Amino acid sequence: MFDFDATLPVMALQFILLAVILNAVFYKPLSKVLDERAEYIRQTESGAKEQLAKTEALVQEYELQLSSARKQSQEIIAQAQAEAQKLASERVAAAQKEAIARKEAVAAEIAQQKEEAFRSLEGQVASLSRQILEKLLGPELVR
Repeated sequence: MFDFDATLPVMALQFILLAVILNAVFYKPLSKVLDERAEYIRQTESGAKEQLAKTEALVQEYELQLSSARKQSQEIIAQAQAEAQKLASERVAAAQKEAIARKEAVAAEIAQQKEEAFRSLEGQVASLSRQILEKLLGPELVR
């Protein structure tokens, strides 16, 4: 089976030497690389969480600013519409006043022309009546 002679301590020494060499050459660097990688992942994850929090805060801030800008633009639009409505109402009122003034001026002019026409017709009626009477009765009796 197995002899406990001088080869056993040599084999044990070889095994220990192999373990020390493997530990120094392979296991420690590999462990160091794995630890560094884990630390890098933790730092990257922490940085990503911080960036995400900052980004979310900026998004909220921008949304508030956007909401404020929208509200302000709605107010400006409403104010402009109110001013336009007021201006339109003023123009309509001015046009109505002008139309009424023109109507009154035209009515006055028509009334004046009517009066002049009546006066002219009265003069013509008197003249025509005289002429008719002169033809019927003769010029000597009419005067």
